[in-house]
Order: sequence, then structure tokens, then C-alpha cells
Amino acid sequence: MFSRKAARQQRRPTSDIQDPLRARVRPIPEPSREELAKQDSTTSGLAAGGTPDAGRTTLDEARRKGPIGWLQLLGPGLITGASDDDPSGIGTYTQVGSHFGYGLLWTALLTFPLMSAVQELCSRIALQTGVGLGISLRRKFPGWLVGLAIAGLLAANTFNVGADLGAVAAAGELLSGGLVKTIWLIIPVAALILSLQFLVSYATIFKIFKWLTLALFTYVVTAFLTHPPLATLVKATFVPHVELSKDFIMALVAVLGTTISPYLFFWQASSEVDELKAAGATRPLTGRRGLRLKELHAARLDIFIGMAFSNLVMFFIILTSAAVLHAHGKTNVETASQAAAALAPLAGPFAFVLFALGIIGSGLLAVPILAASASYALKEFLGLRGDLASKPRYRPTFYIMLAAATIAGVAMNFMHLDPIRALFVTAVINGIVAPPLLILIILLGADHRIMKRHASGRLSLALTGIAAGLMTLAAIALFGTMVAG
Repeated sequence: MFSRKAARQQRRPTSDIQDPLRARVRPIPEPSREELAKQDSTTSGLAAGGTPDAGRTTLDEARRKGPIGWLQLLGPGLITGASDDDPSGIGTYTQVGSHFGYGLLWTALLTFPLMSAVQELCSRIALQTGVGLGISLRRKFPGWLVGLAIAGLLAANTFNVGADLGAVAAAGELLSGGLVKTIWLIIPVAALILSLQFLVSYATIFKIFKWLTLALFTYVVTAFLTHPPLATLVKATFVPHVELSKDFIMALVAVLGTTISPYLFFWQASSEVDELKAAGATRPLTGRRGLRLKELHAARLDIFIGMAFSNLVMFFIILTSAAVLHAHGKTNVETASQAAAALAPLAGPFAFVLFALGIIGSGLLAVPILAASASYALKEFLGLRGDLASKPRYRPTFYIMLAAATIAGVAMNFMHLDPIRALFVTAVINGIVAPPLLILIILLGADHRIMKRHASGRLSLALTGIAAGLMTLAAIALFGTMVAG
């Protein structure tokens, strides 16, 4: 909580606007924090989590408030986990289930602790430093090295945005019975997403994201409609099945690349920083010193629940694909929309509708996060200001970067880029970027000069090290397969 003097200083504008584009076109005084923030009648004065004076609801506050408090506790971790199950991820899990049946269900148990450790590390770095991951990495490592990683992230995210926009539009065509064509829906979906990011307050955006996570429960319901054999299900979940074949290795690579994606690292950290900014607990670029243990404990629980939810959805998508598609000889399904269409005659129209709605809901959640994570990473690397909480007229540079990522995804669809090819390119880029970027983040989290007493311990180092090792092996396997044709 700031003192009255600090509050007066926060309201006092500086001489120049802290945005290069606005300063060049029409210089104005730097606005106060209150003037800068997007607000509406329902969220004025509230932090992103819905609390008036804290960027994150603590465990004590959650217990005191009851069910509402526990819902407010869920924030960046839940949304990060849900966004991992985007239409591209759904397509990957569908391919795995349709081709190998229940054989890769056990990977949900493998990736859960690894994802949790990686996202906890990104969250802890952000809470300790008070700045985004791009700034922290740039301070510790050579600029060219961090710049290469972020350039790869931008390329991968652009392809992913294009593929996800296409998947949402394709699901819309399926639900309309073919009356509304996929290409007609691309621009309206992109316009809806950009309107949300440009016009809606940060607190409301987070609330919408939370509601969109419910769309993923459709895959849980769909799985129960398929009536899978219980004994086979239990065995496939807890007894790993491994095949020494090219297709099986590529399936493992795809699962790892989909669940541990670089954009999630930046989104988790930037979301934590935005929560702190909403409460006035950190300053742009300079950050803050140290974190409260209550914040860290709440963040860890949020991440644990979010990653558990993400892997649960992954588990049930593979299960549904195995029980319906693989069991009926449908082993060549390659996209989420193809899976939805294939479910209709095999599992009934209700399962088809649920699967298609899940694609739309997950896409509307994932596309803005993909675009925003790329914009956050770039602006942090360049030392610029701007976030989803700021008004576009004060931070136009950030919002132009945000719009550019979405528009590039729209253009990809009008260039008739094959969505499978787009996902393959995304997997290749992520395979190159993820291992070295994750190693840099691990080194950053273990640096006692930066992290102080919150530097990574043995468990964190072990789990994140295993994740980095597996991602490196996955990248090697991916390139080996490419060389082998």
C-alpha cells in the first residue's frame, strides 16, 4: 500500500509521454496511473483478480471469503493452463488419440509436474522482480541471445494465431451445417478479439478469460459420453506404453511441444506483473524488490490448479479420440474440426456439438493470449511500456504490435496456408526456441543475486531441468525425423 505522498507522486504526470509512437506523432504529458488504466463501471478501482487493494487474492483472503474468494484466487495460472489447450493443441491430442488409441494417455501424468514447475518458475521470477520475463532476461544475458529467442517466439505465435483462427472459423462452419463458410468468419472472429483487447478493461478481460475456460469442460463431458473400457483406461494411464517407431517418437515430440510452449512462459510472467501493476505494487521497467510469501503461495496454488486442469482436458481429448475415432478405424484425423465432424456419426450430434463448441471457446481464449504474449515479449525486450490495462491512445505502440500479430494470422488464412503445415512450422520453431529459452529461465531463477531467498531449490531445478532435457531430446528427434524425410 502506497503512502499518501507516494499516491500524490503517482498521480502527478511527468513531462513526456512514455510511448515512442505517441511522442513522435503528438507528444502529450505522461498520464497518471488512474488516467492510463482502462476502466468501466463494473471494474473501476479493482485489480485484475477482483480485489481492491491486492494484485492477487491470498490464501487467507480466499478462506475468509469462502467460494468467491477461492474463485478470485484463480487467475494467471488457470488462464495459462486453459490457453495451452488451444485448437492447435486439441488437434495434436486428437491426432495422438486417433492414431495410437489409449497408448499415450500416460503423457498427461508426465507433463503435469513439468508444466507446473516451469510455470511456477516464471511466476516466481515475475513476482520477485516485478517486471516481465523479457526485461529480466535482457538484464542478465546478452541482448542478441534473448533477441533470437523472442524472434522465434514471434514467428511461432504468428503461425499459431493463424491456425487457431482458422480452427475457430471451421468449427463455426460445422455448427452452421455448412451455411456459413470458414473464410467468412475469419475477419469477424479477429475483429471480436481485437475489440476485446482494445476496448475492455483489464479486470473484465480476465473475467472473460476465466469464463472461457469453462468451454474446455465440454471435452470432459464428451469423454463420458463415449463409455471407454475402464480397465484399459486405468492401465493406459498408469503404465507407460512406448514404441520405438518414428510415428510414436513424433507423437511424443508433439505432445511435449504443445504442452510446454514458449508463449506460456511470457504470458504467465506478464500476467503476474499486470496483477501487481493493477494494485500499484510495482513500477514499469524498474519493478520492485522482493515478494511476499503469501503472494507466492497463492500463485503456486493457482498454477497447480491451472496445470492440472490443462492436463485433465488433454487426457480427456486423447481418451475421446481413442474411444470413438481409433476404435472405429478413423486414424487419419489431423485437425480439431475434422475430429468434431467425425464424432457426429460415431458418437451422436450432442458429442459433435460439444466438441465444436470447445474448439470455439478455446480459440477465443488462446488467440488473444498468443498475440498478447508476443507483444509483451517484444515490448519488454525493447524496453517499451504498455499492457492490456493501458488505454490505446496512451500506449499505441503496444497495441499496434498486438494488432499486427492478429492481422498476420488473418492474412495467413486468406493465403490458403494449410493448417497442418502451419502447425508443423510452429512445432519446428518451438522446438528450436523452447530448449535454450527454458535453460536461460532456469539460470535466471537460480541466480541468488536476482532471486535472493526465492532462488530455485532442488525440486524446482530437478523438474525444470528434466523439462529442458526432454525438450532438447524432442528437438533432436524432430530434426532427425526431418532429415530422414
